[in-house]
Amino acid sequence: MQQTVVINVVGLTSSLLQNPDLFLHQWQKKKGNLSIIEPVLPALTCSAQATYLTGKWPSEHGIVGNGWYDRNDMEVKMWKQSNKLVQSPKIWDLAREIDPSFTCANLFWWYNMYSDADFTVTPRPQYWADGQKKPDCYSKPSDLRDRLQAQLGTFPLFDFWGPKTTIRSSQWIANAAKLVYQWHNPTLTLIYLPHLDYCCQKFQPGSPEINEDVKAIDKVCKDLIEYFESKGTEVVVLSEYGITEVNNPIHINRFLRTHGYLQIREERGLELLDTGECKAFALADHQIAHLYVKENEDIVELKELIQKIPGIAKVLDSKGKKEHHLDHERSGDLVLVADHNSWFTYYYWMEDNKAPDFARTVEIHKKIGYDPVELFLDPKQRFILPHILFKLIKKKLGFRTLMNVIPLDASLVKGSHGCIPDKKEDKPILIAKNKLPNKVESNFICQYILNIVFKSKQDMLTKTTDLEMEELS
Repeated sequence: MQQTVVINVVGLTSSLLQNPDLFLHQWQKKKGNLSIIEPVLPALTCSAQATYLTGKWPSEHGIVGNGWYDRNDMEVKMWKQSNKLVQSPKIWDLAREIDPSFTCANLFWWYNMYSDADFTVTPRPQYWADGQKKPDCYSKPSDLRDRLQAQLGTFPLFDFWGPKTTIRSSQWIANAAKLVYQWHNPTLTLIYLPHLDYCCQKFQPGSPEINEDVKAIDKVCKDLIEYFESKGTEVVVLSEYGITEVNNPIHINRFLRTHGYLQIREERGLELLDTGECKAFALADHQIAHLYVKENEDIVELKELIQKIPGIAKVLDSKGKKEHHLDHERSGDLVLVADHNSWFTYYYWMEDNKAPDFARTVEIHKKIGYDPVELFLDPKQRFILPHILFKLIKKKLGFRTLMNVIPLDASLVKGSHGCIPDKKEDKPILIAKNKLPNKVESNFICQYILNIVFKSKQDMLTKTTDLEMEELS
């Protein structure tokens, strides 16, 4: 078997690799072949990764977004971590059928927990009873977490997501990947580097901030690639999606509220969305929104109503979901796709003083969808850094306090993803030493990686893509 490393550089596109001084630019020109990946719909972290690792579409593996509405619990469930939620065999399952000695290390790809991969590490904060949230990670085997954090320090959770995001989290993951390789020598190592995801949502394309962050992640990639290539390991670099400029937040739940579809419950003067009683509500997820409808007879009327909203490019009903491989029970009754300049907020309140307390915090599980505004500190709060320090001191002293420092201003967001971009320069990419066609489908990635690992056993592999294998010979 050929030892292989797959580095997932989130948000990397050919448009970000134009600087000839970048290592990745030079590596691609010298050793690699670049192929455009036609992204899966929705072009979101969880859906893209599940498609890459199974070779199946969301209609088969069931990951229709970064979360969905559980119609039994009547709850929105975002960013769950159990690998059992992915309903198709993963690449490590397929590889072991060919050679039982195959081993896999999964470093921070999503749905990492309780998988059958041999070595896994993923973010997992500690939630203390006094309200504190402490940085930490979860691993398999369990002592791997302790060994890594003894060498590298505590996983920098607050640099991984939130207004404090920095290159430190990606650097920690990269260093962890090298240690796992030294200690366990896996056949396949999967590495997730999230850094570009943050800056490309916060800043406009071409801004100095993005250019500096591209250089920062390029340096991390240089170190990883040179390290693994020195060990005779085959390196593949890919991304999940490209992030494009947006300027039109669509407040889809506010629209539904004005038309009488939402049910709101008031507690302590603040508003909560009562999803189980709503005639219809939307789970907002970047440029995708799953619309869950209580009564089937309302679906046609809702589709006609929503199609008139500026910024919505597609409204997928049962036929449309099937055409786009989203016909799964977890999908909304209607799936809304924004145009390239727009994205969906989860906001449902009409007045900010009625917003729930968690709206102004980093809280990825309680919100009715994804909230990119969590990347910002509230610009309207004066002396916000001393304010945060004071709150942290109170927490350390055992007092409960709300870290309510996130704004409610969707106009701050400059980039998004989820729809399929028109321009190939804005689509995800695949860079590898092996010959590649100019464009590949997302469900091709699993088979391609297996072909690299099992060079002499391609005849034993099950074909999972429409592309002919001759293109890779």
